[in-house]
Amino acid sequence: MVGFLISIVVIAISLLIISKLPLGVEIDNPVIALISGAVIGAINGLVGLFPDWFRSFGAIVSLGLIPLLSGVIIFGLAALLVEGFRLRWGIWSAILGAIALSIVNSILFYILGQVGLATA
Repeated sequence: MVGFLISIVVIAISLLIISKLPLGVEIDNPVIALISGAVIGAINGLVGLFPDWFRSFGAIVSLGLIPLLSGVIIFGLAALLVEGFRLRWGIWSAILGAIALSIVNSILFYILGQVGLATA
């Protein structure tokens, strides 16, 4: 449970960082970012219910297109569900935002892992 809460906060911080970049992602305030982080984390948790071999097989066969597409769908779905989280350019903002979210999340989780607050 603590890991999920840390994940929500990291995603929220990542979303706030991404909203400052010229990617077409707009977030009204930090509370909206926390709610969006919870929605993204919950949907990612549902995707995580699929077996690892199934997700790995899809990623290998599609050369990474299926995980990218699922990330874009999750990002867009969160923007659709949370009022105050908007994608200015539609699908293009979702694609750029999902890629940026994965990069910024990786960096933040690496830093937290080095400090000892999160495990890889």
